[in-house]
Amino acid sequence: MLVSNSSDGGFAMKAHGKCSGRLLTPTASMCQSEIFADPLTGKEPQMQRTTIGLDIAKRVFQAHAVDAASGEVTRTKLQRAEVLQHFAQLQRSLIVMEACGSAQHWAREFAKLGHEVKLIAPQFVRPFVKTNKNDAADAQAIWTAAQQPEMRAVAVKTEEQQAVLGLHAIRERLKKARTAAVNQLHGLMGEFGIELLRGWRKMLPQAAAVLEPTNSAVPALLQPQLRRQLEEVRRLTEQMAEVERQIASWKRRQDECERIAAIPGVGLLTATAAVATMGEARTFRSGRQFAAYLGLVPRQSGTGGRVQLLGISKRGDKYLRMLLIHGARSVLKSSQAAKDPTTWLGRLMQRRPRNVAAVALANKMARQVWAILAHGRTYEPNYGLPQQVAAATPA
Repeated sequence: MLVSNSSDGGFAMKAHGKCSGRLLTPTASMCQSEIFADPLTGKEPQMQRTTIGLDIAKRVFQAHAVDAASGEVTRTKLQRAEVLQHFAQLQRSLIVMEACGSAQHWAREFAKLGHEVKLIAPQFVRPFVKTNKNDAADAQAIWTAAQQPEMRAVAVKTEEQQAVLGLHAIRERLKKARTAAVNQLHGLMGEFGIELLRGWRKMLPQAAAVLEPTNSAVPALLQPQLRRQLEEVRRLTEQMAEVERQIASWKRRQDECERIAAIPGVGLLTATAAVATMGEARTFRSGRQFAAYLGLVPRQSGTGGRVQLLGISKRGDKYLRMLLIHGARSVLKSSQAAKDPTTWLGRLMQRRPRNVAAVALANKMARQVWAILAHGRTYEPNYGLPQQVAAATPA
């Protein structure tokens, strides 16, 4: 195998045989002397695209490519400003990256240049790092991982979908900050014998009354800072409401969100997060694969032909998994089907603990979300049931 470290920022390779002396970009099968048509279709075979493993960072990028015809390996180090210009000069290739920070942006930029882009989860790349971890080894590991026939890819999202996920991330940060402030208020005021009500909605007016200047239950030295913390809780709540209004506005413009919001337990946050996270629903082969992507399937452990099913794997997107499980819990609490022993959910509640039933229902909801988005359907509560059974099934 020949190794070429390109110093001019290019993937120039010197071919062999009849193509000797020509400088080529990394495309395969360009040195064939003859091309034969397929006897079945009559079409000439298409040239195999070069696969390029690209390790991205803030400033320095490392690319790894192998010419399929000559076996020549090219490793190229690029500065951030050189990346787009470099790949614009290459013939159409398959560019593979880890699905890490800024990978979605670069995937969209490379797609505009006509390249095919594949994103691989970092945990699937790590086993292929053969030596010490560095940029060149990471790029080679990405290239090697891309050669695996069953390697799954992460969907490339649009800018709008990423913006929606950004709103979800901001709301989640505000929620955590509000929870921390409320918990601290409970703890600090509890030190002076004041027990606040559970839930921030009930706690706010009670704490405001306790912190009146005329009230001596809390030392005057501490009262100003506690009032400021109460104002912080109100301010965080208003910011969360503003973010939710923006998410709701986007949801109303998306037919996919409206269709999956008809599923019991799928509300504003779950519907928008599911559509934005999935990207293209057809990226997943089935609803089960989507549920597995969210970590809602059992983890397996076994040997010698015996496989033991453990708890859920908790892999993948934990935020969307959390929303689906919370939605499932609300269905178990309010749905009549959960109390009817003739329904699937009712029988499940009789056999399994409540939390296990909630996760099983969340798995089913994830499959329903995928089926609706992948096949362009609307939600049908009794889909697949015989007509007589569907008529007798409670909502």
